[in-house]
Amino acid sequence: MKRILLIIVATICSISVYASDYTNVIVPRPLSCQAAEGVFVLTPKTVVRASSETLVSAGKIFAEDLAAITGSTLAVRKSSLREGAVNLSVDSKLAEEEYKLKITKTGIWITGGSNRGVFYGLQSLLQIVAATNKDKVGYSLAAVTISDKPHFAYRGGMFDVCRHIFTVDEVKRYIDILALHKINKFHWHLTEDQGWRIEIKRYPELSKVAAYRNQTIIGRNRVSKVYDGTRYGGIFTQEEVKEIVAYAAERYIDVIPEIEMPGHAVAALTAYPNLGCTSGPYEVWTRWGISKDVFCAGKEETFEFLENVLTEVLELFPYKYIHIGGDEAPRDRWKVCPHCQKRIKEEGLKDENQLQSYFMERIEKWLNERGRSIIGWDEILKGGISKSATVMSWRGTKGGIAAAKLGNNVIMAPNTYCYIDYYQTSNHKENNEPLGNGRKPVTLRKAYSLDPYEGLNKEQQQYIKGVQMNLWTEYIATFAHAQHMILPRIAALAEIGWSYGNKDYDDFSRRMHLLRNVYDKQGFVYAPYFFEGVE
Repeated sequence: MKRILLIIVATICSISVYASDYTNVIVPRPLSCQAAEGVFVLTPKTVVRASSETLVSAGKIFAEDLAAITGSTLAVRKSSLREGAVNLSVDSKLAEEEYKLKITKTGIWITGGSNRGVFYGLQSLLQIVAATNKDKVGYSLAAVTISDKPHFAYRGGMFDVCRHIFTVDEVKRYIDILALHKINKFHWHLTEDQGWRIEIKRYPELSKVAAYRNQTIIGRNRVSKVYDGTRYGGIFTQEEVKEIVAYAAERYIDVIPEIEMPGHAVAALTAYPNLGCTSGPYEVWTRWGISKDVFCAGKEETFEFLENVLTEVLELFPYKYIHIGGDEAPRDRWKVCPHCQKRIKEEGLKDENQLQSYFMERIEKWLNERGRSIIGWDEILKGGISKSATVMSWRGTKGGIAAAKLGNNVIMAPNTYCYIDYYQTSNHKENNEPLGNGRKPVTLRKAYSLDPYEGLNKEQQQYIKGVQMNLWTEYIATFAHAQHMILPRIAALAEIGWSYGNKDYDDFSRRMHLLRNVYDKQGFVYAPYFFEGVE
């Protein structure tokens, strides 16, 4: 019965949206929507007019995306704004990511507090057109004024390309998905035990050795003992990194690279064993999990290596934040390493937990001196952290709550809501889900139920800067599988980040059936479960 009702809802939603309450159309939900009289007909002859050269780029991206929906590519020109067109302009009185979208009988006007705000207005217009049936002339869009801006400044999506690597075009496609959902941060996980994925010219062995593993485990980790026997890996060259960063920038997405330390370092240690606490030998990991082998915190050459790596990373990534990991770094090797024990004694540290804090704060200071700031997983709290470090809470929300109470900035990415490598229905076997993480499922409803402020008072809430969804790829070897895990759950996290305080799951569910039209037209691969009434 539930499936039948949802099919009816989907059918109703596929009908043209004649009413101009476009809050019932757009994901994430707009802040306000005021209906007006009349319609504007968008036709293949409609021109996108940009008030500046920089807005022409945003207009062209919109025109390309719209063509997938309408079959026609609109002309884009830098010119004065006119009636009968889609007009793009900036008004500095608005906040940076704020926009106003006004559809009248004589044209469409999108005004943003910056180019970024205009871009978000175009994403909303894209969804409005997708929700409107085409008539003989074009798309009759109901007159309306939408005023909109995000709740959280940080709205992120993480992509792990270490356990499995993806092509440049596939990473760009991932960025397209983020852009559609008004996500503004791309957290790019680039180094791991199973593969180092970024070219560092000073250390060529990272590309030759650390980027490749001898084989890969088949099936579930800790259960399977079967390997495929095939050498696997690859690297993103610096030119490819620049290309991806530029592509993201055109879509107003800031790229945050993650260079893991001190743990998840086996690939780097395989290439440069002198950076470990033991003499090795090391081997790039062929299975998943947590290795006891980490960077040696007692050797100066470790910090020299990391600073040299980061020097090249800073040249490639202009955004202020660098993610330096800090998670899942066992202390076993440090406890028996003479270099690490000497460091603890010389620095007056209490134990190995404080040694990790020393490690993190030393790298942070180096980055701060170069105008950058760090993000670290919530394990960096153990042993103490500086006030300037941003904590990404992944082990539930407790780490984020603790950090906010200390006065540190926080990004909420709890695995129980935001890890979309997890299964997405309550019975993954019955629903024939592809292989995923075996923990409790993260359904669309579960993802949508995240409250980033839970457990915090009004004063503490100011330190919650946003939310992020994370896609780890131990069990995801193809981009089709990756999209299946991302969509539609990213929409839930996008709405939390953009429309917090204005959420309604039933309303969101109705709008998702319209957003599905965009997924279909743009050729995205998405999981069908929610749309079929399965949770």
